[in-house]
Amino acid sequence: MFERPDRGERAILVYTQQGIRQAGSNAEFAELARSAGAIAVCSVRALRQQPHPRYYIGIGKARELAELVADNAADIVLFDRSLSPAQERNLEQIFNCRVLDRTALILDIFAQRARTHEGKLQVELAQLQHLATRLVRGWSHLERQQGGIGLRGPGEKQLELDRRLLGLRIKQIRRRLQKVRQQRCQGRAARRKAELPTVALVGYTNAGKSTLFNALTDAAVLSENQLFATLDPTLRRVTLGNGQAVVLADTVGFISDLPHTLVDAFRATLEEVREADLLLHVVDAADDDRDMRCDDVMLVLREIGAEEVPQLLVMNKIDLCNVPPALEMDEHGMPVRVWLSAHTASGLDLLKNALARRCSQERLRGCLKLSSGDARLRSWLHSHGAVLAEEFGDDGEWLLRLDIDAATWRTLARRGGVAAQALVPDRRDDLATRTEAQYNGRLR
Repeated sequence: MFERPDRGERAILVYTQQGIRQAGSNAEFAELARSAGAIAVCSVRALRQQPHPRYYIGIGKARELAELVADNAADIVLFDRSLSPAQERNLEQIFNCRVLDRTALILDIFAQRARTHEGKLQVELAQLQHLATRLVRGWSHLERQQGGIGLRGPGEKQLELDRRLLGLRIKQIRRRLQKVRQQRCQGRAARRKAELPTVALVGYTNAGKSTLFNALTDAAVLSENQLFATLDPTLRRVTLGNGQAVVLADTVGFISDLPHTLVDAFRATLEEVREADLLLHVVDAADDDRDMRCDDVMLVLREIGAEEVPQLLVMNKIDLCNVPPALEMDEHGMPVRVWLSAHTASGLDLLKNALARRCSQERLRGCLKLSSGDARLRSWLHSHGAVLAEEFGDDGEWLLRLDIDAATWRTLARRGGVAAQALVPDRRDDLATRTEAQYNGRLR
């Protein structure tokens, strides 16, 4: 086997095409390579109906690429698709240089961007999970046991030792991330106790989330015109125009074909998105493929269980497409889409007004029936001042008349404390005057 270099900067980009190719994907992959620090010396397109089982691109194209690697003194070959471990090894033998697929390239970018202890742990976990599938036959001289005087060991191959050590390290990182998850849960509990709504910024990478976050909070989060410029989540308190305070959370950007190992490793961080009261879905309005980018973001949101969280669409970078700032409402008069430019601050006032309306203490009034086993929930509702009146049923049930803000009710329903439809609209002023036959058996 060849000796792997410490770093590979001169890269050959391989664009593989199968059937109809999505527009802009080649440019995005080139941007990924640039964000990783690679210098693209040339690019090659390979058209195949089905991937070759050994080389993905076929033996003829592989030999053509090997000549390009030698002619351009390339250090690395980057593929825009995921390769199997066997395909990666076979290609490295032909090219005599390192081969990385899209998943490994994204993992490398994340490793460069991680700054906090939590971020480094998450990236290391994703890298180890990816590496675990690529240990077998990675190095032929470590593949077999050796015997003889002085060479008899515990009876394990070197690869088996590596695999065992890798598994131990993964378990250790998972335990540490569990502690981080508990700390985040405590932070969210403190914010809920202070009744501060949480607004999370989500969107495709390089859509301008960090620039918008800095414009709203006066923070100094890194914002560069590159993919995954920021990785570690940041939370700041923001006071809106009506005096209401919210917690704004800047999260990692999404991308098409986001590796599942990253989604699993960053699940503790992405819980900030799932537990948010409102999502600001930031979209690059100047991107011709913005509809496809929105679909990719929704796919990741479904993976983490956040597709039901209310969203406010933010169409950013209107300065690049000559669109005036605007605020769009739905049929009920609630903001659903804001057109702005975070770079020039044009339309930020519209966004703040929209946030004030969406995060305002929208009140829900109705009647809730609780069983005798729901004493803890009843106590919680009383402690938060949500109970206007209550009465006891003959079978030990409580009939509560509630006045509660909509965000708190949605949070209770999302966490399984109550059913979403359990709050029945209250059309009477006095709960005590209701009879069992007037309202749903008791609350009809």
